[in-house]
Amino acid sequence: MENFDEYLRQGEPNKAEKAKVWKTAIGLQQVDGLTPSAYLIETARQNIEGDITFEEVKARIEQYYQQHAALAADDRTEEADKVSARIAEILSEQTFTFSPAAYLNIHKRLFADIYPFAGMVRDYNITKKEWVLNGETVLYASAGLLQEILAFEIEQEKKFSYKRLSEQEIIAHLASFVSNLWQIHLFGEGNTRTTAIFLIQYLRKLGFKNANNNLFANHSWYFRNALVRANYEDLSRGIYRTEQFLIRFLSNLLLETNYPLQNREMHIEAANQRTDPVNKPPDTVNALGDTVNDTVSTPLLALIQQNNRVTALEMSARLGWSLSTVKRKIKELKSSGKLERLGSDKNGYWSVK
Repeated sequence: MENFDEYLRQGEPNKAEKAKVWKTAIGLQQVDGLTPSAYLIETARQNIEGDITFEEVKARIEQYYQQHAALAADDRTEEADKVSARIAEILSEQTFTFSPAAYLNIHKRLFADIYPFAGMVRDYNITKKEWVLNGETVLYASAGLLQEILAFEIEQEKKFSYKRLSEQEIIAHLASFVSNLWQIHLFGEGNTRTTAIFLIQYLRKLGFKNANNNLFANHSWYFRNALVRANYEDLSRGIYRTEQFLIRFLSNLLLETNYPLQNREMHIEAANQRTDPVNKPPDTVNALGDTVNDTVSTPLLALIQQNNRVTALEMSARLGWSLSTVKRKIKELKSSGKLERLGSDKNGYWSVK
């Protein structure tokens, strides 16, 4: 992905912006194990330089594969090249509508003439073997209800208010939203790339115009695996759904934090071998709402003692608990006199008694 870094270093605005969208477009092919061709890289470079338009890019790629039919038959490089060009074009546009129709249209534009079902809702149930799950699959939404579920998720998000939420709360909510959207798996193929583009455009609508797109360029497979882990659980083996990895990704993307993004850490076998509480369930609560197992406070206090400026979002990511659980435990610890907040919420620090 260093192909276009010189444009970012030079800082010429128009070229830098094009380089960013091309890096994202090419990096997103990793989610399906695809690699664009050298021809696509060179054609993209000409577009960044301003020598050719996106329409000319697409026309050249189409002509290239018409002339090299054997290349298309060998692997999925043609798909990677065409979809990369289409993603770059979409991300360069200054238009977006937050709606189910827009979500469907992204898939149609990305995969027209690649998949016969481009832009169409699947009418069959699916499973997908995942490396991060050791060959197991996430349980996706059932065919027949997909459009209704999509409409519901979009409508709920439209009604949601971000007013007065902290940065950490915004990240946690966005993680939950994109996790639910992805799990619907509206399409037979191309679901993650479609969801990523829809999310990027939605983040821009929310005002995150300077989001670190290098995250999608360099860690798109991590993004996909994080979505998988947010939607998979096997209680018989002590494996629980967790949005912690997705929160780390989005935090690095939007807040420029520096969480390490390692795919191997998400593998369920690695999770079972951990000694920290990352893969433990949230607090067990009885019918009256009282916490049954108060020992979960111990790792939270230990984390604070390691770093007395740790944020609630960082606690959520490190411990694998929901943000609401972390905040409830902090409130309980403060009420019991075991924990005190000194200074402001933004610049203060924790004091363990």
